[in-house]
Amino acid sequence: MSEKNLFIYDGDCPFCSNFAQLIELKSHIPTLKIIDGRSNLPLLSRLYQQGYDLNNGAILINNGNIRHGADAINWICSEISEPSDSLLEILRIIFISYKRTNLLFPFLLWGRRILLTFKGKVWQPVNENNQFY
Repeated sequence: MSEKNLFIYDGDCPFCSNFAQLIELKSHIPTLKIIDGRSNLPLLSRLYQQGYDLNNGAILINNGNIRHGADAINWICSEISEPSDSLLEILRIIFISYKRTNLLFPFLLWGRRILLTFKGKVWQPVNENNQFY
């Protein structure tokens, strides 16, 4: 696999941050670069203008192709072959199925929105002009 993959997550979301840290440290996907979308607002703004809102899930740029939300999580989990963490193995087993990922993903978004609300964030698109939820 010689492709370049960029995974963009919301650093203010505890679920997203923990998942990103877990895949960065334990997934063994060598071509995966992980960034907090909030630290790269110009890129996030360009993606938002193309219809990819971080509010609706993480974004994966896979060799120039963009995957978003459940599709991004499903791709990541399908690429993990031998995770070195039991939680990551459980997540891989759950989210390797496209059907399960699409079924469960709305609940993950719901949980994320609740956590962000508790943190005092308002859900709005994250871009250069609007940096807060």
